[in-house]
Amino acid sequence: MNTQTERAGPISVVIVEDDGPTRQRIADGLSDASAFSVLQAGTLSEARQVLRSGYPDVLLTDLQLPDGHGMDLIRDVRQHSQTTEILVISILGDEESVISAILLGANGYLLKDALLTDIADTVRDLMRGHSPISASIARFIVKRTQGVKDPVVATDLNTAKLTAREIDILWGIAKGFSYADIADYLGISRQTVPGYIKNIYRKLEVNTRGEAVFEALQQGLIKL
Repeated sequence: MNTQTERAGPISVVIVEDDGPTRQRIADGLSDASAFSVLQAGTLSEARQVLRSGYPDVLLTDLQLPDGHGMDLIRDVRQHSQTTEILVISILGDEESVISAILLGANGYLLKDALLTDIADTVRDLMRGHSPISASIARFIVKRTQGVKDPVVATDLNTAKLTAREIDILWGIAKGFSYADIADYLGISRQTVPGYIKNIYRKLEVNTRGEAVFEALQQGLIKL
C-alpha cells in the first residue's frame, strides 16, 4: 500500500466489514486490478493486522464489528495517516454515530440500505476530494447547521458556563473516547463521568453526545 499523495499504480483499498456477502459485494465492485488493489478484513483485529503493512489510499469501514468499534479504527488510521480517505458504510444513521465519525476523521458516510450502485466511482470521488454522504444524513446535517442561531457569533466566551473539567470531558466525547477512557485520561473516577455529562447536556440544552459536540464546536468551547 502506498501512503503518498500521488500514486503511479492502482488505488489501494482496505475493506473492513464483518458480513461476508456485503464485503464481497464491495470487493466485486473494485475487481479491476489495474485500477484497484484491495485487501479485506472482517474484524477490528484483522484490520489492524492488515494495516501493519501500511496505510491505504482508501479505507471503507463498517462501525459495528465483532471485536470492537469502527470508530477506534478511524481514530487509529487518522492518527497515523492524514492522506488516507475514510468512508464509513454502516446501518447506523443516528447523529451521534455520524458526527463522531466525521469528527474523528471520516471523509464520507453512507448507509448500507442505500449501498452504492457503483463503489468504484465512489472511491474515485473520494480520491478527488469529494465527501460522499447519504441523502438522509446530509439533510439532518443541513438542518442542524440551519438551526444555529448565529454561527458568526461563535466565540470562546463560554456562555454556557461550563467548568474547565466539563470542557475537558466534552473534548473527550468529541474525540469518541469511552467514559472509561475519559476518566482514565483525566484521572477521575469513572462513576463521576455520567454526572458531568448530564450537567453538560443541561447547560448546552442538548440531549445527545452528537448534539453536545456540535454545539460545543459552534460556540467555540472546544477545538479539534
